[in-house]
Amino acid sequence: MRGAVGVYDIGICDDGEFTCSEIEEMLLQYEKKHMIKFAVHIWNSGEQLCRYLKNSGGLDLIFLDIELLDLDGIVVGRYIREELENRDIQIVYISCKGQYAQQLFKMQPMDFLVKPILQKQIDETMELAIKIIDKNNMFFEFQKGGEYYKIPYGDILYFYSAGRKIHIVLKNKEIEFYDKIDTIREKLPEDFILIHKSYIINRNHVRKYTYETAEMSNDKILSISKPNRKDVREHILNQG
Repeated sequence: MRGAVGVYDIGICDDGEFTCSEIEEMLLQYEKKHMIKFAVHIWNSGEQLCRYLKNSGGLDLIFLDIELLDLDGIVVGRYIREELENRDIQIVYISCKGQYAQQLFKMQPMDFLVKPILQKQIDETMELAIKIIDKNNMFFEFQKGGEYYKIPYGDILYFYSAGRKIHIVLKNKEIEFYDKIDTIREKLPEDFILIHKSYIINRNHVRKYTYETAEMSNDKILSISKPNRKDVREHILNQG
C-alpha cells in the first residue's frame, strides 16, 4: 500500500499477457506524464492474485479481468470484499463484454473498462483512483477529553448522533465523542453523504442503495429520510 514514499501499488490480473503488457505500458506513460511513482504487479491467474493478497496485505488498485480461466474476476472480487474484508483496494474490472453491471455491484468496483482499452481510459481511471486513494489516506481528527485522535477516512463506515454525542462506526468498533452532526459534516470530503439528520455515511462502504435505505458493509441497513432522498440520489448519480 502507498506509504510515506508516495508509491502507489497497482496490480494487473489478466490471463492474456498482451493485455497485461498494454496496461502496464499505459500506466508507465501516465506515471511519466504526472511524475508520480507506481509499483506495478502482474498476475495471469486469480489464484495467484488471491495468494498474494492473503500473504502481503493489499494493493491500492487492481485492474481485474472478469473472464479469468481459473477463479474468475467476480469470484476474486468477492474474495477481496468478503473473505479479506478489504474495502480499500480500488477494483477496476476489465472485460471483452459489457453486460456485468448487476453481478459486480456488491464488489463495489471503481470502474469497468471494455477491451480494447485506450490510453485515455487509463488516464481518466488513474486520475479518479488517485483522488480516492489519497482521500482514504487522509485523516478525520477530533478530540476526546484530553486526547487527540486521527482516523483514516477510508476506515470510517458512517457517523451518527445520539444525544450530544457523535459515534464513529468503524469495521470492528465504535468511538464516541461530544460534537454536533452539522459541525462534523463541514469537515468531511464529498464521499460522505448526509442521509438523515442523524446519519452521515461513507459511500465507499455502501453495499446497496434503494430509494429509502443504504445497506452498509457491516450489514447495517440505514434509513434515508424523505428530505434527503433527492439529494442522496443525485449525489450517487453524479459521482457514479
